[in-house]
Amino acid sequence: MACAAPHSLANQDRFICIYPAYLNNKKTITEGRRSPISKAIVNSTATEIQDVCSAVGLNVFLEKNKMYSREWNCDVQYRGTPHFWFLGKSVMLYAAEMIPKLKTRTQKTGGGDQSLQQGGKKK
Repeated sequence: MACAAPHSLANQDRFICIYPAYLNNKKTITEGRRSPISKAIVNSTATEIQDVCSAVGLNVFLEKNKMYSREWNCDVQYRGTPHFWFLGKSVMLYAAEMIPKLKTRTQKTGGGDQSLQQGGKKK
């Protein structure tokens, strides 16, 4: 009765995937980095990429048990493959630009600065 949207999750074979390794500035091109080193970020996760892109309104879903074939670390933090209905590098570069601005990233650095200041006052 109701026609499925052309960008629905039913058309999963038409989606592209962006692995967190594509945006990692600690990786080389042979290790899987695809963004320029000037725009790459430190240790992005699949959930961060998903959060940034879903906040913009992109049609995105996350496969939690999938991981990049070149990724040697099997830790749960590095698992996951976000899939997007969008073409190529513009999504990758946008995610690399917006992930450092996430609240989870800014709160981690803010907590570390307070502990350093308190440690310096003790003598």
